[in-house]
Amino acid sequence: MPPPDSMPPGSPRSPRRRRLLGAGAAALLSPVLAQGTGAKTAADRIVRVIGPWELSSLDPLRGGYLFARMQVAETLVDYDEQARPVAGLASRWQLSGDGLAWRLALRDGARFHDGSPVRAGDVVQALRRALHPAGVLGRAPIAAIEAESGAVVRIGLRQPFPALPALLSHSSTQILAPASFGADGAVRAIVGSGPYRIVTLEPPQRFSVAAFDGWQGPAPAVRRASYLAVGRAEMRALMAEAGQAELAYGLDPGSVARLRRGDAVRVHQQPIPRTTALKLNAGHPLLADPRARQALSLALDRRGIAQAVLREPSLAATQLFPPALAGWHRGDLPPLAHDPVRARALLAELGWRPGTDGVLSRDGQRFALTLQTFPDRPELPVVAAAIQEQLRLIGVQVRVAVGNSSEIPLGHRDGTLEMGLIARNYGAVPDAFGAVAQDFGAAQGGDWGAMGWSSPTLTRALAAMSSTADAARTQGLREQIAGALHEGLPLVPVLWYQQTLAASPHLAGVSIDPFERSYRLTELQWTR
Repeated sequence: MPPPDSMPPGSPRSPRRRRLLGAGAAALLSPVLAQGTGAKTAADRIVRVIGPWELSSLDPLRGGYLFARMQVAETLVDYDEQARPVAGLASRWQLSGDGLAWRLALRDGARFHDGSPVRAGDVVQALRRALHPAGVLGRAPIAAIEAESGAVVRIGLRQPFPALPALLSHSSTQILAPASFGADGAVRAIVGSGPYRIVTLEPPQRFSVAAFDGWQGPAPAVRRASYLAVGRAEMRALMAEAGQAELAYGLDPGSVARLRRGDAVRVHQQPIPRTTALKLNAGHPLLADPRARQALSLALDRRGIAQAVLREPSLAATQLFPPALAGWHRGDLPPLAHDPVRARALLAELGWRPGTDGVLSRDGQRFALTLQTFPDRPELPVVAAAIQEQLRLIGVQVRVAVGNSSEIPLGHRDGTLEMGLIARNYGAVPDAFGAVAQDFGAAQGGDWGAMGWSSPTLTRALAAMSSTADAARTQGLREQIAGALHEGLPLVPVLWYQQTLAASPHLAGVSIDPFERSYRLTELQWTR
């Protein structure tokens, strides 16, 4: 056996590996390392998936999206690569002539993992539960959800709402079996109807799945899989490189560059409709004037940040919606510029003057703010540090606070958030309507959207968009919404995003879902 110092950095026994993991993390990983290197049949082998996201809740309304990604739970509607609705648990659907009733026929013979049939009544109960404000379905003008004979679910509307299939694809509308719920109505277990069933469940860190023999589609080649939350991006890269995970999501740019130089893994990257942005409290005295928000935007050298942090300058955001979000990205909007001279002039118009230490002050108050962010996405703390420095150059003092991602929505709700650096996925509902309505439709804004800001133009456009089926009019309304957000800057876009994945060379069929709905386990095959 070679001495420890001669082992590769990814080896669990190497000194560097021990320093990175620490005793607690090494204990956490022990089941992950247990697959070993001995010969195994395809049925025995486990696809080990790791990512930064903890299983914060079993409830689809508050988390649980990992169960959809691991293909345990289904939604009624799915979406293909081109953002077109396709069959999910519903095999087909039909809209009435007046646009006020959708009828969705369930897949023939569908069964939950406990062996019970998927009945229209079960789906009705799940959808009624999903009407909670924490989900997206409540954005639809739903009058009634009812079960009809022949395994059909009818959704009646108060007014036409063409975007309903998109909302029915959101993870908050997962259909779980009655056995999933306790007597108090809380989610106690995950009993879905997808191609994989839960075997072990240990929130918030891990769970494992196995192929469901009652699945009606083609039997998946990968019979077993597991998910483990691993907080540090560098650790995820090392685990993939050392053969301790088959799929590792959310890698830092430095690790991606290093992994590309070797042959231990195959690196995949895919632009997705996610934007890194500064969420601003527009009701805060320092940020209420649009000129103040514009000044912060002008201070940002987005291209420099994209080059330095992501090593890809083309990911500098010129507007909120990225090119990956067809229909919402506007090619005619003036790109967000970097102009610190203009930024300082705008702040001077508002009465701000530099003090002896360079920090702006007005009427005895310093221009000082706290920027909150979280490490789940490895680039966010680094981007926050760059923003801190760039705002310092125009006289704005920023304190960066790195904590849990939950602190940003909590700060939104209690009004204490000043600025938050977030990464928002506008493709969670593939046509973005759901996310936009959730973030900007309510008077108080959404947890990941506007705070202390509203726009009559945007409000009218959202209302009109929810009731029109005319494609040309819908596109015009999308453009109005994009324009209002570009002008008002309740969120200051910083970077667009591409998902990164390190995959084992022993797997074929690996790809990244641009809408982050699925890890596509059923498409994988072992090559050896």
